[in-house]
Amino acid sequence: MTKRFALGIFDDEDVLLHAIENIRTAGVKIHDVFTPFPVHGIDDALGIERSRLPIAAFFFGLCGTSFALWMQIYMLGFDWPMIIGGKPNISLPAFIPITFELTVLFCAFGMVITFFTITKMYPKLKVNVMDKRATDDKFVMAIELKDGETNLSNLSQLLRDNGASEVNEKEMTKN
Repeated sequence: MTKRFALGIFDDEDVLLHAIENIRTAGVKIHDVFTPFPVHGIDDALGIERSRLPIAAFFFGLCGTSFALWMQIYMLGFDWPMIIGGKPNISLPAFIPITFELTVLFCAFGMVITFFTITKMYPKLKVNVMDKRATDDKFVMAIELKDGETNLSNLSQLLRDNGASEVNEKEMTKN
């Protein structure tokens, strides 16, 4: 399946942020924006909702804590109880280092797996790059051109009026 995009190339991030707001106000749906470095405030300008990944991180950490405590209580209290230095078999202060480490481990692995699953970044994924200059020094705004709905000349003029240094058209095939 082939999709067509209008690419507005911007030289400055502040101009890009103002252009995003103006273009969204004009009723044009922006497909995506590609930047060479993180731009503060771009998520709000694009209307992207806050991520729920911190909630997932909390639950992965909770699972790690629960597993660590269960494992230590089971192993040292029931499976192989040993009296070491006169302390009780189930001694929570002694469990803190391992509990902390397993909490961090579960949280880290869980977040990586969740992130790659949500973003569909699977091994051997071939990514189509809209414009290679977006990895160096340019900011690229991609707007999908739908057949019969979008007028390229009007869109090109709108992008130029909002500070785009150049406007290109590109066809991308979906993998």
